[in-house]
Amino acid sequence: MVTASLVKELREKTGAGMMDCKKVLTETDGDLEKAAELLRERGIAKAAKKSGRVAAEGLVEAYVSEDGKVGAIVEVNAETDFVAKNEEFKTFVMNVAKQVAKTNPKDVEALLAEEATFEPGKTINEVLVNKIATIGENMNIRRFARFESNGLVEKYIHGDGKIAVLVNMAKGDKEVAKDICMQIAAARPEYLNEQSVPAERVEKEKEILKAQTMNEGKPEAIAEKIVQGRIGKFFSEICLVDQAFVKNPDIKVSQLLKEKDAEIVEFARFEKGEGIEKKEENFAEEVMKQLK
Repeated sequence: MVTASLVKELREKTGAGMMDCKKVLTETDGDLEKAAELLRERGIAKAAKKSGRVAAEGLVEAYVSEDGKVGAIVEVNAETDFVAKNEEFKTFVMNVAKQVAKTNPKDVEALLAEEATFEPGKTINEVLVNKIATIGENMNIRRFARFESNGLVEKYIHGDGKIAVLVNMAKGDKEVAKDICMQIAAARPEYLNEQSVPAERVEKEKEILKAQTMNEGKPEAIAEKIVQGRIGKFFSEICLVDQAFVKNPDIKVSQLLKEKDAEIVEFARFEKGEGIEKKEENFAEEVMKQLK
């Protein structure tokens, strides 16, 4: 059965009209993912990306060692934005980032079981429980990433802890590393390059592009050629090195790296509350405005 809430969810996800959403949901027996694909194939959906709705409050933070060789990025969630402005909470989040950089835990569970370097005699979990008691809100350490570099690690924090970026550079100076961090914050790349995109993701995109093209009335043989051209646009949106450089859209990030004799090994981009749906905030747009 197609409910009003399903129609609303599909509409928010794709930007398509209500009647179009209702029609494809009926055709797909209420399967949200199939309905979204169908809308894209028919060229009705405005975008492949979900609207990036976020809800969880808290902070994302990053720490880089003084020698620039080790860095960590963390997300710690809380119930309200008020807590994110609390100095005690901010200090705790930064201390967690430093701990991750120093001890290199396997995962969040292992991190929680470690002795806190900033409160000896207590585990990270015990410190967290104490913070919950004193601050008066439920909190959790959601995720982290840690990089160790032969070149340098750089970080960028946007909007008082709304977005945090960490990048590991094999070659390049701090200036280009900072530009890359800003690029990642603003342009939301999912992968470093075409080679790192899973094959099934590429094939799925090609299928959708082919269906779109054939729905435009093109013969299958021509549709195949058009898809090869259009897949480049897909890579230029999700791959960091293929993106237009936000500070100078006339060149790609790959050209910037070549000019600066720089090389990226890996990156991480955390957006506060990413994937926990409640309200809409487009922090990437904020970074874009700041750059312009």
